Amino acid sequence: MYPSVDGSTAAAKVADRSTFDVTKQEDLHLLKPKAVGLVGVLFLTLTGAAPMTASLLNIPIVVGNGNGYGAPAAFLVATAILLLFSVGYAAMASKVSAVGGFYSFISHGLGRELGMAFGFCAVAAYAIFEPALAGGLAYFLNLKLTELFGINVPWAPLAVGMVVLISVLTYFEVQLSAALLGVALVAEVLILLFFDLGIFAHAGHGATVSLSALNPIGAFQGFEPDGKLLGGAAGIGLFFAFWSWVGFEMAPNYAEESVNPKKIVPISLYVSVICLGVFYTITTWAVVSSYPDFHSLIDAAQNNSATFFFDPATKLLGPWVTSIMSYLVLTSSFACGMAFHNTAARYLYALGREGVFPKALARTHVVHKTPYVASVVQSVIAILVIAAFAVFIGSDDPKTDAYAGLFSLMALMGTILVLAAQAIVSLAVIVYFKKNHPSEAGRWSTFIAPTLAFLSQAFALYLCATNMEFLGGGFAFAEWIIPLDIAIFAVGLAGAFFIKATNPTKFEKIGRLIYQGLPDGMIASAEHAAKQR
Repeated sequence: MYPSVDGSTAAAKVADRSTFDVTKQEDLHLLKPKAVGLVGVLFLTLTGAAPMTASLLNIPIVVGNGNGYGAPAAFLVATAILLLFSVGYAAMASKVSAVGGFYSFISHGLGRELGMAFGFCAVAAYAIFEPALAGGLAYFLNLKLTELFGINVPWAPLAVGMVVLISVLTYFEVQLSAALLGVALVAEVLILLFFDLGIFAHAGHGATVSLSALNPIGAFQGFEPDGKLLGGAAGIGLFFAFWSWVGFEMAPNYAEESVNPKKIVPISLYVSVICLGVFYTITTWAVVSSYPDFHSLIDAAQNNSATFFFDPATKLLGPWVTSIMSYLVLTSSFACGMAFHNTAARYLYALGREGVFPKALARTHVVHKTPYVASVVQSVIAILVIAAFAVFIGSDDPKTDAYAGLFSLMALMGTILVLAAQAIVSLAVIVYFKKNHPSEAGRWSTFIAPTLAFLSQAFALYLCATNMEFLGGGFAFAEWIIPLDIAIFAVGLAGAFFIKATNPTKFEKIGRLIYQGLPDGMIASAEHAAKQR
């Protein structure tokens, strides 16, 4: 038995004897071990949440159609709920290191059938997130090109161009992705922090800062309509707050490529949730404080959402801040799409190496050790989704077709799948520890916190279902989102039962390939073996 990353042979033993160590499977292509550390994993996951894109696109909706002045409180409550989820999720990540993420965790806790079903859900979610972000980037890039050069470039070629560039970059070592995403993340966080500090510095001189905006009760309150202004529903605000975090949960998917996954992945989860929570709450507090009164705040959020941040930035801080933000929303959208591309490719790779999907998806590059085949397939999927929207919804109006259509609908469809998977993972944590590690099953970390997380995220899904008419933006396709998500789950579940009946050997490996660590002395030999295959 090979020793684990920390040199302990005991750590390599697992309580569940039905798992398979990927380093012992001679027919597998491995990802590059010890490729990224804690900072790299954080860059790869935090950019999935896309702080700039989430702030500029989601916060106006949380304010204008959700909680009004209570919008910062909505992000506080979402932070608390996702921290509860992270307690059990991190505990599971400390025991199960696998590129399969949700797929592997649910398989270990609730069985291979549910694991494979939610594996399909995860693949679908992250696969459609990339074209969603391509639609968002195409909308903003179209505006920027019109502003700079006076030309109206169709949105579809811009979206496809983003996917192609991402495909090229992700072909190389994962460190390149981490570095590029890190630069984009740091830049967008710095400018938004400058915005926040600048607004608070104007307290009493153009900005009205009140602690009442942080009262948690505000997260559960909407507001009444006022003349031509629509009323706000607390459920809409809370759902869009949850939406802003999607991406942080991808840390376990890099377990097989991180230096010490059993330590790094749990830490990255907590850091991501807390940092994003503080950041979103403060940024929302700053922007609601930048408007002189409630009416002007809601009017701007509902009717001028594209300039909701830009107008106060120009007025209180200077037009140069607005100019920088208008460029960084482009890099943020690109970085977010790249992060989702990486995760989608790793889910395809995980399902490919276990025989659920074609084995070709499990090939890794001889030199770069990236899942390059799965990456190319993901790019093809993204381009097909973009093409479908261009054909069936339209390609002339970037705001309606790319932003309201492709971006919003695909993000909504994927977010529902991610929230459902997170809720089920919470239940999987409870069962897994009770069955496999009863002596380590803490009352708080592996029972109370996961139970509360399950109930909270189930409530978020309820909010989505009851507000689907608004969330769907009037598109007929919105009526099919939940049925399609259920169909994806059903296909995965049926596939699992089919494999169980026809190929029990393959069924045994569903969601059970885990990474127990590859010592430094064996990395070279593993790479040499891969080259020979």
